[in-house]
Amino acid sequence: MTTTAALPALDPHDFLAIDALLDDEEKAIRDTVRQFVREQVVPYVGDWFEQGILPREVVSELAKLGLFGMHLDGYGLPGASAVAYGLTCLELEAGDSGIRSAVSVQGSLAMFAIWKWGTEEQKERWLPEMHEGEVIGCFGLTEPDAGSDPGTMRTHARRDGTDWILTGTKMWITNGSIADIAIVWARTEDDEIRGFIVEKGTPGFTAPEIHKKLSLRASVTSELVLEDVRVPADSMLPGASTLMGPLSCLNEARFGIVFGAVGAARACFEEALAYSKERIVFDKPISAYQLTQQKLAEMALEINRATLTALHIGRMKDAGTLRSEHVSLGKMGNVRGALEVCRSARTILGGNGITLEYPVIRHMNNLESVLTYEGTHEVHTLVVGGALTGTPAFR
Repeated sequence: MTTTAALPALDPHDFLAIDALLDDEEKAIRDTVRQFVREQVVPYVGDWFEQGILPREVVSELAKLGLFGMHLDGYGLPGASAVAYGLTCLELEAGDSGIRSAVSVQGSLAMFAIWKWGTEEQKERWLPEMHEGEVIGCFGLTEPDAGSDPGTMRTHARRDGTDWILTGTKMWITNGSIADIAIVWARTEDDEIRGFIVEKGTPGFTAPEIHKKLSLRASVTSELVLEDVRVPADSMLPGASTLMGPLSCLNEARFGIVFGAVGAARACFEEALAYSKERIVFDKPISAYQLTQQKLAEMALEINRATLTALHIGRMKDAGTLRSEHVSLGKMGNVRGALEVCRSARTILGGNGITLEYPVIRHMNNLESVLTYEGTHEVHTLVVGGALTGTPAFR
């Protein structure tokens, strides 16, 4: 007679038991970041969002955890797996998109640009200090009139002896005003796209902070203004001469978003689930009503789907089989799905859903930015559509 072991109880926070697909190291990294977020971010981030600040000590704590450039190797960097990095992004964004953005811009944009396209001297000079948080970086590609079409950038670089002179303006730059260095992309007189390391304090270089945001408020967002900024020849990243350079960096950052959006959705789902069991309407908790259960079931479905999508994309990246179109599909689906989860959670919380006493409206507002940065939803849709049909829509 065959006996069947009793099935484990269902966990509403991990309905499909996806946790079993992770190895011990991935779980350990995930749990460390989760504890940090719950203890040092969640209790305070509502106030940071309201005040429009990201305390510099938080950036220092992220560095102490070894999260800056954690997925890169060499030069004193940890060389963690793509999945471990993705899970880190998920847990950080469960705290706030601004926290994940700080790590993503430092590691997947600024550090990755140097790691991928820089000289050995540039890597040795900057990467160890950036990993330790002693040097903060930002990434200057987007311009006021050049977002989805970065090839139309107006920032230009011209030779002057052995130096370069940079002129132009960059927009929506995370970490801009707190950064010690900026990776600035410019068009040269030879019609090449080149990246330059521009140090804070260089004459003609300023980074005014952007205010009056209603999204990503617990994040520093700035302009980069370059007025005849002179930089030496060895500030140029020699490995990149086309748009492939900055776009490769963006693809690294988008990978983190595929995971990160799941964290924001999970945080809203968990809040809505707990609230629904406590909120009494007509003598019973609203969790007992069919409409609320439908919302919760749809939210759980989306979170589990998105988590599996992210994990599979992470495994592909670790295996070396990931294409940029895969990342576009992941960002497109997971960010849109996360927004739907947050909006549904908002309705369960009713009036409380619009206050910063709860995380829902903050995550919802943040995701409105995530929907359009690192490539808009529409652009990623066209990337996937072009891959499916073999007919690019951008020409």
